[in-house]
Amino acid sequence: MMRRVSIALAIVAAWGLCSAADAQTYPSKPIRIMVSSAAGGPLDIVGRTVAEKLSQNLKQPVVVEARSGAGGNLAADVVSKSAPDGYTLLLTLSSTLTVNPHLYKDLTFRLKPITVINYSTQTLFVHPSLPVNNVAEFVAWAKKEGPITYAHGGAGTSSHLAMEYFRLLAGFETVPVPYRGASAMVADFLAGQFKVSFGSTSGLLPQAGAGRLRALAVSTAQRSPLVPDVPTIAESGYPEYNVTTDFILMAPDGTPDEIVSLLEREVRQVLMAPEIRDGFRKQDIWVVGSTSAEAAARIKAGYELWGNVVKRSGMKSE
Repeated sequence: MMRRVSIALAIVAAWGLCSAADAQTYPSKPIRIMVSSAAGGPLDIVGRTVAEKLSQNLKQPVVVEARSGAGGNLAADVVSKSAPDGYTLLLTLSSTLTVNPHLYKDLTFRLKPITVINYSTQTLFVHPSLPVNNVAEFVAWAKKEGPITYAHGGAGTSSHLAMEYFRLLAGFETVPVPYRGASAMVADFLAGQFKVSFGSTSGLLPQAGAGRLRALAVSTAQRSPLVPDVPTIAESGYPEYNVTTDFILMAPDGTPDEIVSLLEREVRQVLMAPEIRDGFRKQDIWVVGSTSAEAAARIKAGYELWGNVVKRSGMKSE
């Protein structure tokens, strides 16, 4: 466990390997942002949207490369081993940094946070055949019928984490069923092959609107403007529950503070544009634009929370 803890703490360390002159002339060539997911997904969309504006502001090409695999570990490893000069960056989900060190052995990547760009929400959905209409009724049903079967997108994914944390707080038992493809999972959900899942709020809203699913509660501390009539789990009796999926921009450990500060400032400026915020909001992508220090604090808090959840739930990598 000490090895895993040291990995998380190394995220906030700085080595300052590049010269002051390098930082002063940055950027003088194209920047690459490696995205730890497949092309076309929310992470990739955010990366390309930010990269386009960033390229205009920095007067240098900013190229996005999708590199999925091993729950984000593959891209994180590549960026970690890149020169700490600000020209190779990582855009990844918070789980790569807060969950994976607890699930995978011998992770060696060392990264430095630039900013939390945004977060997305999840909602607890149930099949309409279930006789539940709110969180209290759901928990009562789950305790009576349990262990209940639910679907998720794979070990350590947002849907997996959200349910395991919730069931630990609420005190019911589950049988997790992993899926590797969202389309297959949604099809089986609609067909009633399983009755419960946390899912992307925006992704499953159309199904809920059509009566094919029922939305019970949102995972974040505040209600989602996309579904203002759906309460949060926090206001439904579990005030400590607040689960977001953060999209975090990182640099290799040792990247000069001057470069990290410049990138933080420029990305936050991009995110202030109304067209960016409005476009993201429609996709359940909520702008954060944190400082580097705030990003480090969120990572540290998430690392501690999910380490506890992984241990208590017996979660394993696949």
